[in-house]
Amino acid sequence: MGPRRRVSLPRPSRRGGRLLLAAPFALIAAVTVVDVLVPPDVHLGPFLIAAPAVTASFAGPRMTAFVGAVAVIAQSVVAVARTTFTDLNHTYQIVALVLISVIATFFAYLRERDEGRVTRLRSIAHAAQSVVLRPLPERAGPLRIASVYLAAEEEAQMGGDLYAAARTGSGTRLLIGDARGKGLDAISEASLVLGAFRVTARRERELPDLVRHLEAGVGSVEEDGGPAQAAPDADPAADDADEAFVTALVLDVPDDEPVVRLVNCGHPPPLLLRDGRVIPLEVSHPSPPLGLADVFSPDVEVEEFPYGVGDVLLLYTDGVVEARDHARAFYPLAERLAAWTGEDPPTLLGMLRSDLRAYVGGHLGDDAALVAVQRLAPDP
Repeated sequence: MGPRRRVSLPRPSRRGGRLLLAAPFALIAAVTVVDVLVPPDVHLGPFLIAAPAVTASFAGPRMTAFVGAVAVIAQSVVAVARTTFTDLNHTYQIVALVLISVIATFFAYLRERDEGRVTRLRSIAHAAQSVVLRPLPERAGPLRIASVYLAAEEEAQMGGDLYAAARTGSGTRLLIGDARGKGLDAISEASLVLGAFRVTARRERELPDLVRHLEAGVGSVEEDGGPAQAAPDADPAADDADEAFVTALVLDVPDDEPVVRLVNCGHPPPLLLRDGRVIPLEVSHPSPPLGLADVFSPDVEVEEFPYGVGDVLLLYTDGVVEARDHARAFYPLAERLAAWTGEDPPTLLGMLRSDLRAYVGGHLGDDAALVAVQRLAPDP
């Protein structure tokens, strides 16, 4: 995910645009020449209608009108060359060609207007997404960080997956999560969790307190910290269907200790790459996903794992491990990583992204986020 930028619709290259424009003019020339040379009882003039109709699919209203005018002139030349300009058959063909050109020009205008609206909407959406899901820093204290976001929806930069990092006085805190569902609802939940993390990650000294603030940010907990109460006439089944929750990993990496402390809220365990081995950091007491404190016990336990110089920690969402190939087999993340140990975070994620795309045939069924964090030797 890069910095904010203006987004525009893809347009044909200059060379490709010239080839497209050459097609209707070539059609007009070919039909005109052949129509003049064929016997009098053969009429190819109706084929000229295709020229403005095709042009309207890729060009603007001015070019469409110009092609239509050229087609009308060509039909007039054919009329003069074969009979007379006032010949009834050619007159009807010319009138029909004028009407089709006007209609094609109008549709070209509508298409160009709608494309402009879509371009502006995409630009606004991408700018908003880049504010919600900010790029992670490449360095945070003794850590080197790289991240990749793969959106399942075409043209999207963000879905329900999320990640963030924040520096504290003694180390770095990291967050990765996955909001339930897809679309705008998932993005809304993700933005709430990210906002809560950015506000409280530097302020709260203990991870359990930070996790409780994230729990409150999901939206199923009221401002006073108590469970939200359902309406008396609400349908319990509908409440369960609309329940919002976010699986998350919250990590604390101190600068001066070779450890990582984490709280797992129903999220896939991180993988530690060390000396050619891939080690899942499985916690013994996972916490419930954020937003389900009113359903499960909200107890939060922090667990600690060794994390030394040269170790790489891979955080990911379930869109990675639940990706399937054409045979419906899940992506073997740990097996793939075992062949790439020793790589730096940007290189590792680059290979992982390419391999994952190739494994699923270019289309992911769900959003996928990856964050690789390597502990470097302290600066002298």
